[in-house]
Amino acid sequence: MKNWLAITITLVIATTTGLALAAGDPEAGKTKSASCAACHGIDGNSINPEWPKLAGQNEKYLTKQLGYFQHGERENSTMSGMVANLSGQDIQDIAAYYMSQTPTIGSADPELVEFGERIYRSGNSDSGVAPCMGCHGPSGAGNPAAGYPALRGQHAKYTEIQLHGFSEGKRVNENAKKMMQILAARMTNREIRAVASYIQGLH
Repeated sequence: MKNWLAITITLVIATTTGLALAAGDPEAGKTKSASCAACHGIDGNSINPEWPKLAGQNEKYLTKQLGYFQHGERENSTMSGMVANLSGQDIQDIAAYYMSQTPTIGSADPELVEFGERIYRSGNSDSGVAPCMGCHGPSGAGNPAAGYPALRGQHAKYTEIQLHGFSEGKRVNENAKKMMQILAARMTNREIRAVASYIQGLH
């Protein structure tokens, strides 16, 4: 219980700090993102549910993730190849372009939406799962200043894959406290499926 409270307090403090300023050029990023469109869509709204929607994602988070792929801190052979020759400015421009786009919103499974909302907004104090909205906001808009990603409308399948990756230690690119690894490892498969479904319809 104490650990859960400590995590919650940490997340709340983190979401109330500073303002993020865009460093990239969206117009330049539109041109530079042409090769990304095959998987992520021209406007960042991917069709394949296993590939993330990038539209509306904050620039700081996207820049960080592209850097992780480029330096091998996040493993994906396709992404590593795509970003290998990008400069720091290229990455910032592409991130700025996708941030300027509007994400499409899906729908949640009616059978999972109530449970998913409970996990997203209240967590599970018994198992130490903090509320998702502590970092990602009530509407899933994320926290650009802290670099916490927007989740609203994200494909449920993609979110499930990432949460299982964190839980299993396959995705380990977060901060030194490994917040997502810790929290995801405490989630049941049903909690992961339900909250991923809820996020898909969140706006």
